[in-house]
Amino acid sequence: MKRWLSFLVKLLAGAVLLALAVIAVLWWVTKPARPDDFYLRSPEFPASPGKIVKIEPFARMVPATANGWRLLYSTTRFDGSMAPASAIVLAPKERKAEPANVIAWTHGTTGFDPACAPSVLDEPFANVPALEEALAEGWVIVATDYIGLGTEGPHPYLIGEGQARSALDSIRALKQIENINVSDNVVVWGHSQGGNAALWTGILAASYAPDVKINGIAALAPATDLPGLVKAAEKTSVGKILSSYIIFAYSGTYPDVKFEEYIKPLARPVVSDMSSRCLAGTEALFLVAETFITGETIFAKDPTSGPLGERLKENTPNRPIPAPVMIAQGLTDELVLPELQQAFVDERCKAGQAVEYARYYERDHLTLVAKDSPLTGDLIGWTRDRQKEKAAAATCSFSDR
Repeated sequence: MKRWLSFLVKLLAGAVLLALAVIAVLWWVTKPARPDDFYLRSPEFPASPGKIVKIEPFARMVPATANGWRLLYSTTRFDGSMAPASAIVLAPKERKAEPANVIAWTHGTTGFDPACAPSVLDEPFANVPALEEALAEGWVIVATDYIGLGTEGPHPYLIGEGQARSALDSIRALKQIENINVSDNVVVWGHSQGGNAALWTGILAASYAPDVKINGIAALAPATDLPGLVKAAEKTSVGKILSSYIIFAYSGTYPDVKFEEYIKPLARPVVSDMSSRCLAGTEALFLVAETFITGETIFAKDPTSGPLGERLKENTPNRPIPAPVMIAQGLTDELVLPELQQAFVDERCKAGQAVEYARYYERDHLTLVAKDSPLTGDLIGWTRDRQKEKAAAATCSFSDR
């Protein structure tokens, strides 16, 4: 009997060691690759925002009908200091003689670490809706990575002004590229985190970049009510991952938001590791696995209380937008809840903001922007009207698909 017990103990110990070794290997091999030297600030960095620093051809996953470039340009941090940001530019191979209209794309959540920039990831155009259709229209696309993705951080994750500055300065930089002739007509598309960024781009354009003309804002499943979003998703795997990005972004930007005040002591090492991983590929699977060892929540206190709660309210995009606004929402979305989105739209309509609100049955957070989504045709048609400067409705309108 003792021999059997000794054997079982050794077997169990061996299994534990093997499991720990597997976890250690997975932890190492799923760490994101570092961005290359293209993303580093040069000694001759511009003293004003929206200037090209570097540009080179970009081919990874670029549609056959387009030419691509990656771009490094100057922009402004939340505190007003100058910093580099990166972007991808796509232009149709067959371009018309007249200047091309522009789509500024603000992407959804990919991570918080510099390695999580779409221009660094294997699939740089993941969840970009109507990409080939936009190129077929002859539109040029500029897709910011945002400051701190690709380039040095911190990334202003769900910090409206920081994201909007990156988008507005990418449009300014686009206009300086030789051999790409673009018009002043710009429509901003954004999904999820990027929907928040798109709305803030519309809010800040007139004050931060009055030289940039915004014809319309299309926000797709946008992160709008940030306190509501964080609270509703707090105990889900995806919610924990997003919260790890939020707490590092907010504590790195706002001195009154303290990481140690909001994150449980035992969860802190895991939350720190989660914030260093991208929500893409095999890393996403490892991230989900990590969420199961943080307990029911990563938070030591209500994240919607105190300084963090106040900063989340500040970054809810509930200010006037001069340009026409379209908001699209999947009615089976389990991340950005339809009832929260409806409440946000109702509040903005009551405040006098004209919103075209399109609701899509049987579409969730990601299938809303899938190739077969009815949103594709609606988005192209709505954008075509905005690029032609066709008058938009002066009051709110609602449609169901």
